[in-house]
Amino acid sequence: MEMLVIFFYIFYVIEYYYWLLKIKNPYQAYRRISFEREAYANEHDLNYLKKRKFWSFKKYL
Repeated sequence: MEMLVIFFYIFYVIEYYYWLLKIKNPYQAYRRISFEREAYANEHDLNYLKKRKFWSFKKYL
């Protein structure tokens, strides 16, 4: 909700293609996306969304 849906997808695709061009591996490019890194890093913390600060994905850029 921080970026609205359209800006989220735009940023997601841009970041994916940035990593894809840089490392030339689709799976690794996907794993390097900041949103995915944040999700994987916090997947076991069931209260993460309650305590998450606004725009926390920035620290995974």
